Amino acid sequence: MKRSFVALVAVALSFTLATLLTVTTKSSVFSETYPEVVCPPTLNGLSSQISIASGKTAFQNLAAKSTKTIPFKVLRYPVIKDSLVISALGTTPVVWQSRSGSWAGGALCTGPISSQWFVGGSSDVRTRGSIVVINSGLSAAIIDLNVYSENGKQPLVSINVAAKSLKIVSLDSLATGDKSLTVQVVPRSGRINAFMIDELGAGLKALGGDFVNPVNSAAKTLVIPAIPNQILKNGQKPSAAHILRILAPADVDANFTLELISENGNFVPVGFNSRNITAGVVTELVLSPKIVASSFAVRITSDEPIVAAVYSKYITNGRSDFVWSTPTSALTPMKMAVTGLSPTIAFAADSIAVKIEVALVNGKTSIVSIKGSDVATWRVPKSARSITIIEAGRETYAGALVASIHGYGYVPITPGSLLTKVEIPQSNIRVLNP
Repeated sequence: MKRSFVALVAVALSFTLATLLTVTTKSSVFSETYPEVVCPPTLNGLSSQISIASGKTAFQNLAAKSTKTIPFKVLRYPVIKDSLVISALGTTPVVWQSRSGSWAGGALCTGPISSQWFVGGSSDVRTRGSIVVINSGLSAAIIDLNVYSENGKQPLVSINVAAKSLKIVSLDSLATGDKSLTVQVVPRSGRINAFMIDELGAGLKALGGDFVNPVNSAAKTLVIPAIPNQILKNGQKPSAAHILRILAPADVDANFTLELISENGNFVPVGFNSRNITAGVVTELVLSPKIVASSFAVRITSDEPIVAAVYSKYITNGRSDFVWSTPTSALTPMKMAVTGLSPTIAFAADSIAVKIEVALVNGKTSIVSIKGSDVATWRVPKSARSITIIEAGRETYAGALVASIHGYGYVPITPGSLLTKVEIPQSNIRVLNP
């Protein structure tokens, strides 16, 4: 009898425990996807090509009424006019635009944004630049433009963009007559991307141009890893110095220190140690490093969040162009399409240890290891169609400098879209039988 009672109790306990485990244990299932990325349109007078990692990558025109996508079938695609929406699946396409005989520049095709800072452009009589705001969503969007200049914060500009369309905002309409712009794009609704083109001219004379790549948010530490420093040949006249454009967008003045990092050593230039800037006012400072390196990096540390970029003049094929080098985030595993670009990538870190997989247009792959301290450069092979960052040391930053027959440009090495994870609801019999 006692043995039967013990067995009965054991069965009851086992049943109770199993029931509790069934109730309290929950397995979650997630769907992981990369958001589609959007590339800028080709404005009047410009030519544009998008580097693609695979001909099977699918896309559609922004204004297309259908949601049907088609494969590129090529590794470098010329964009005639409309913005493209691309199912890049974790690979970042790069767009390269140019005006014949005037300038060239590059930008990343990116996923939808919650905020973007564009540190560049002007609103004076020389400007021919614009901000292109793209709504790739299926409903109308409202976007705010917070504009700052050397005269402080400007009145808020709000625009409406219809579904699957874009709007072009001329820079000279944002702070008319002001020279130094910084613009924050903040969508209130919609699937929004924005791109800034800074183009200058005086009468019929072109003065160069470039994409101004965005900064996602203000921060207390910024690293700009690739700033071109032209080494002049015999007989060439020296170009203008580099110009640091910086803004503390909050209500409190900021004190910052800029450290220059190059193959010639690390140092704080005169006048850049604990430099004070007024809150809400765009400040420009001349940076004239006495170095012989073809590029350098800067690390900016501040006691208040800031945004910044460096403007550099560059002479290519006998013509004057300029480049906006912008901060980038620390390297993480990512893949970027580089077909037809052959960029020189500059790395900046205290200790550089980066492993890269290079995929060639003929289908072959190779592994490259980049090692060094402070700065290191590597030229991507001309036959490369993509590069994949496999491993990177802590706090390593990278940017690409690209030369073409029309001009010179900069592209940050950072992913255009990040993997998103969404929990998938699961059916449970307890919903029917509570």
